[in-house]
Amino acid sequence: MLLRNTDFINLPVFVKGKVRDVYEVGEDMLLMVVTDRISAFDVVFDDLIPNKGKVLNGISEFWFDFCKDIIGNHVVTTDVSEYPLGLSKFKEELQGRSMLVRKAKMIEAECIVRGYLEGSGLKDYKETGTISGIKLPQGLKQADKLPQPIFTPSTKAKEGHDMNVSFEYVKETIGEELASELKEKSIAIYNKASEYALSKGIIIADTKFEFGLLDGKLVIADEMLTPDSSRFWELADYEPGRAQKSFDKQYLREYLETLDWNKEPPAPKLPEEVIRKTEAKYIEAYERLTGKKFNP
Repeated sequence: MLLRNTDFINLPVFVKGKVRDVYEVGEDMLLMVVTDRISAFDVVFDDLIPNKGKVLNGISEFWFDFCKDIIGNHVVTTDVSEYPLGLSKFKEELQGRSMLVRKAKMIEAECIVRGYLEGSGLKDYKETGTISGIKLPQGLKQADKLPQPIFTPSTKAKEGHDMNVSFEYVKETIGEELASELKEKSIAIYNKASEYALSKGIIIADTKFEFGLLDGKLVIADEMLTPDSSRFWELADYEPGRAQKSFDKQYLREYLETLDWNKEPPAPKLPEEVIRKTEAKYIEAYERLTGKKFNP
């Protein structure tokens, strides 16, 4: 079934994002539900992408477990039959696309790790030769692999686009010790995950993490290494100097760039072919990364 909204859940709303709806479950837990909504250029579309929510939830669940030797996470369970407050009656709606998690004190920084030159990092590099104040070698091309992964944080914007900032700015904002731990954990996770993904024929070009504190300890929260928070490229087709074949929303973005649309609401209606191909990209990423057949 497709899921657009979660108004059937009669709990206090913690936050409703472009894709995720989050509810308060008592004082110390949250219910995170991943809908089939999709956004591009910060605009949410009326069209839904079948199975997208289940793919994103499943990939996050996989990575949370895969990287638990590096850092803990906020997950309590993904089994709806174990949910409290009568939520188990919504098994059909929630199974496979939701998580019961502990409520962490979130850190106000988007932790971005880049292993390749693309996106806003490419734009900054072309203008200044740096990304987030980090000097890079001259003569790099689009999609080139960087000499080593770099930590390029951004501020979390309530509305609109996040702003790239320097590591020094993060240290001044949250303190040197916590900022250093964020950087160390972010790069360690990226290194482990990207090495594994390469073995599955996928390049993780860059990704974005969110962290919080639970019982005074740093944990990773929200989503993790999904096609919505990362750039996944096809290794077999990788060729620097151009845009890459991807498993994320890039296929949708490239289609939208062919339209006469100003990237402001309302979003254009998506053709059935674009919806189906986007769904297929997400499912392929899930199957290759987790090694499991996707079973909606």
